[in-house]
Amino acid sequence: MAQDPASYVDQGSLSAIFEGTNTISQPVLQCVQVKPIAGQQGGPERYRVVFSDISNFVQSMLASQVNHHVHDGRLRKGVFIRLKSFQTNVVKNKKIIIVLDLEVLEHLGESEKIGSPQALDSKTEEVQPQSTTIQTGGFYGNNAQAPQQQSIPQRAATHSSSTSHANIYPIEALSPYAHKWTIKARCTNKSDIKTWHNKNGEGKLFSVNLLDESGEIRGTGFNDQCDALYEVFQEGGVYYITSPCRVQMAKKQFTNLNNDYELTFERDTLVEKAEEQNGVPQVRFNFTSIGDLQSVEKDTTIDTIGVLKEVGETSQIVSKTTSKPYDKRELTLVDNSNFSVRLTIWGNAATTFDVTPESIIAFKGVKVSDFGGRSLSLLSSGSMTVDPDINEAHKLKGWYDAQGRTDTFSSHANAGASMGAAGGRMDPIKTCQQVKDENLGMSEATDYFTTRASIVFIRAENFAYPACLSADCNKKVVQDNDGQWRCEKCDRAHPKPEYRYIMSVNASDHTGQLWLNCFDDVGRQIMGMSADELMEMTENDKKASENVFQDASCKAWVFKCRAKMDNFQDQQRVRYQVSAASPLNYSAECTRLAEMIKMYSME
Repeated sequence: MAQDPASYVDQGSLSAIFEGTNTISQPVLQCVQVKPIAGQQGGPERYRVVFSDISNFVQSMLASQVNHHVHDGRLRKGVFIRLKSFQTNVVKNKKIIIVLDLEVLEHLGESEKIGSPQALDSKTEEVQPQSTTIQTGGFYGNNAQAPQQQSIPQRAATHSSSTSHANIYPIEALSPYAHKWTIKARCTNKSDIKTWHNKNGEGKLFSVNLLDESGEIRGTGFNDQCDALYEVFQEGGVYYITSPCRVQMAKKQFTNLNNDYELTFERDTLVEKAEEQNGVPQVRFNFTSIGDLQSVEKDTTIDTIGVLKEVGETSQIVSKTTSKPYDKRELTLVDNSNFSVRLTIWGNAATTFDVTPESIIAFKGVKVSDFGGRSLSLLSSGSMTVDPDINEAHKLKGWYDAQGRTDTFSSHANAGASMGAAGGRMDPIKTCQQVKDENLGMSEATDYFTTRASIVFIRAENFAYPACLSADCNKKVVQDNDGQWRCEKCDRAHPKPEYRYIMSVNASDHTGQLWLNCFDDVGRQIMGMSADELMEMTENDKKASENVFQDASCKAWVFKCRAKMDNFQDQQRVRYQVSAASPLNYSAECTRLAEMIKMYSME
């Protein structure tokens, strides 16, 4: 007869874990609840799980690397699990477990909740989480307070030469609601000190990327903290970082890490170098192959690895916004997808680059650009590792030595060629529904996209406005009492205006429709005549004018657009502005689709 699953559960193990008396390194528990946690849009999924040892139950949170057990349907209410790796903590007097790894014991099946487990006593004075104790010569940061200051005994204790880090948090568990925490993390990247000067004053800052087995987070020190901590952090070192330290929403424009939050070091933040440097990952990659870049959205930050095929010379460009010179160097990478890509490195990385061609380089934190089809740029917060000792590098090396050295490689330069038909740079192709689903234009930054759609309606009312005749003006003019058309900007009057298109068209594809705004150049292409000519026709022959609008409808175009939030009558809305348009080239479109099929190896 099969043994009762209850006999496998380690009763009393939860209480023992928090009391520090647990002798079972990997306790068997029953899962009695799985519940998703609402997170930031676009952030990683989070799950809250309740585990029972029959005597007690405790709330737990899954690290993201464990989420696949929920996605696969294995971790569900009633099943039995073995906790393989975890951290204990206390948040707002509640005991919780951060689950870093577990095993679902499928052979035990599932059952209704066994027994009547009770919540663990949450009195904080009795809580003794599992701890890691190290010896140190002192903390880095602000100077320790004098021992005689007994008004803050807990803070004074943390400055002793023997410090017990009993409340180790995994990085993934950090949030603005977590208090009195310590993380143990490796510094995988340290920026240079940056300074700023503006009307509000001046200052300086630096940032570090911190990594543990649960995730990564960015930390930044400003001014005094920059002075105190910059020399403390060294790339590759492992550190204990203890609150108070502000946890806030991450500014995604400044970081390439997959974390909703970031740290700001404060006056009393404590940073201590760990004597035990093992047990923390060196670096974590999430590689995208070169062949898959065409499916990656513009401006996405990725990791990639490849064989260094070519090394360009160092060159210099001058920023249009700051007029400062920047050094750059272009590298060509290839991989076993038989694609190549151009990757640009900047500044000191470009001028000091001295890597032998045919080396394997792993890049962390590169930005995907649509310049020339698809290209990559190493961010200032990114890093590169030459010939890393990881499986992906060994496989690439073996492939290149066996056949890659003599292979020919495709590039992404010609992918999406028909996008360029509308002129200018190449933006991602979107359907009308994708534009809405991806909330293009809803952020502060302007979003650019290309869409193929047919015009189904052109608004005939207010399709043009009277513009100034002065060169490079184009401002609207107003007719005065003398019949002259006056421009306030030029302070000039003209006998007549030049009408310019400011059209609103409804464009539709197989997924939906968008209202697009078109200025004069695009309007001339769509209508086949100038706004002056159409305005004259409208005034003299209404029927002929209606025919022009009708003839311009039901034609397919390639529209290059930008999406931007706009204010209209005290209401915010997204405005889709057409910057260029061209008739759909069916031959080029067929060629593009055929190339896409080849990329997916479809017959």
